[in-house]
Amino acid sequence: MTLRCHSGAPSSWVARFAPLIRAGGGVLDVACGKGRHARLLAQLGYRVVAVDRDAEALATLAGLPGVELREADLEAGSWPFPGHQFAAVVVTNYLHRPLFPRLLETLEADGMLIYETFAEGNERYGRPSNPQFLLRSGELLEAVQGRLAVVAYEHGLVSVPGPAVIQRICAVGRAPAEVALPACFGG
Repeated sequence: MTLRCHSGAPSSWVARFAPLIRAGGGVLDVACGKGRHARLLAQLGYRVVAVDRDAEALATLAGLPGVELREADLEAGSWPFPGHQFAAVVVTNYLHRPLFPRLLETLEADGMLIYETFAEGNERYGRPSNPQFLLRSGELLEAVQGRLAVVAYEHGLVSVPGPAVIQRICAVGRAPAEVALPACFGG
């Protein structure tokens, strides 16, 4: 379920970690909406597959260089990427727990997961408020445990674009020491 209006600007979390994706790699933008992250990733030189069930939202990306569009209902249909692997999977403001294994299987051996969505406690600030669409404490950590190495993880209250409780993770299929961190990490 994709919720919450935003400014159309890419998430600062995605923007922060996108440069760590393997150069020239393919990226799957899950539940991409109007493509704020697909646009950013394509500008950074990645080959992007933007998937969403909303054909009108996808149409806003038509003709964008480096972006392949895929209309699919990830909750009702079969997985549209059998046998495909990506250098990264990006998910924001979307949660459908049965997809966690698929998302991880879709990553290349050294692939990166960048995930950010709403968490328990968000019901105090608006939608989503249904627990079905709110991550439990530590749920993203549990989802990658034993499969990916965590580069960064946060869970807490944010104020932009409005107050919300968010959980987010950046995790890779190799040891964090092998990941060249951007200057903002002091590395």
